[in-house]
Amino acid sequence: MGRKAKVGLTRDFFDESGKFIMPGPGLKLLDAMPEVEYEIFPEFRREVTPEQIEGFDIVCTFRPLWTKQSIAGNDRLISIHRGGVGYERLDVPALTEAGIMLFITPGAVRRPMAVVYLTFILALSMRLLAKDRLIRQGRWGEQYHYQGYGLVGRTLGAIGVGNIGHEMFKLARPFEMKHIAYDPYVTQEAVADVGVKLVDLDTVLAESDFLCIICPLTEETRHLIGEKELRRMKPTAFLINAARGPIVDEAALIKALEEGWIRGAGLDVFEQEPISPDNPLLKMDCDKVILSPHAMAQTDQTFSTMWEIITGQISAIIRGEIPETLVNREVLERPEFKAKMKRFLEAIRE
Repeated sequence: MGRKAKVGLTRDFFDESGKFIMPGPGLKLLDAMPEVEYEIFPEFRREVTPEQIEGFDIVCTFRPLWTKQSIAGNDRLISIHRGGVGYERLDVPALTEAGIMLFITPGAVRRPMAVVYLTFILALSMRLLAKDRLIRQGRWGEQYHYQGYGLVGRTLGAIGVGNIGHEMFKLARPFEMKHIAYDPYVTQEAVADVGVKLVDLDTVLAESDFLCIICPLTEETRHLIGEKELRRMKPTAFLINAARGPIVDEAALIKALEEGWIRGAGLDVFEQEPISPDNPLLKMDCDKVILSPHAMAQTDQTFSTMWEIITGQISAIIRGEIPETLVNREVLERPEFKAKMKRFLEAIRE
């Protein structure tokens, strides 16, 4: 019998008291794996350091930065498992060069994130928070001054129509809205089943009543939505971003909201997180702008599924298999990876 696989968990999975912050079976699933022993990083660091990962075969992570320096000199780590789908905080080329696999958990967030966008759409269109405020302030008689905006026949647009975007349009079909999207990386055939018409960026900006940002953050999409794009939108339109803050030029968005270029916004992400206490968005009326601390998709089901996927990935690696959720598939041809994987499998099978 060989040694157990050594798994590390970055500290951001736990609060300051050491309590696991994610409801569901996460740690219990790891406890149930006899072929694994895991340790929790003793402290949270914004950027992972080489000494934190020393001695681990596998690391599960959530929020920290992973840079080239994070993995400098490491010849043991074979995989990193990031809860969620975004991986802009990890230097993927550096991981590949070092022979380290990167895995994500798209199956855990596809439905929850689609629901996030619909939640913003419904709350904004029904003016939910304004009506909640009316009744709490004893202003019942003003109810007729806060009519909502019906959805039937309105245009739901998206920038990005991958797994999450596809699921959002699927869930939105009963609302009888027109569906359009801009995504240069998908075909019309791929989205026909959810009634989406692919259009160019200018069209999705100009025609959407609800414009959802659902693309990943890359150098191509950073500040994809700026002043010029916001001015193209309808003055009655809402912008919803639950993807990544820097996709939208926040200063331009603030200006658009203050000057009435668009009607409102639903934001779960921001250019600076945590958001600065003096950010003008915090002073805007909740009837116009709904904010959330990058937490809208955090549900018991999200985290349960996430850990089921992560532990499944780890089990597959221990069996010598490569899960489909590998981000940097080119790493499999790297001699550094082949050598480490060979040593790892030999060590746990001795």
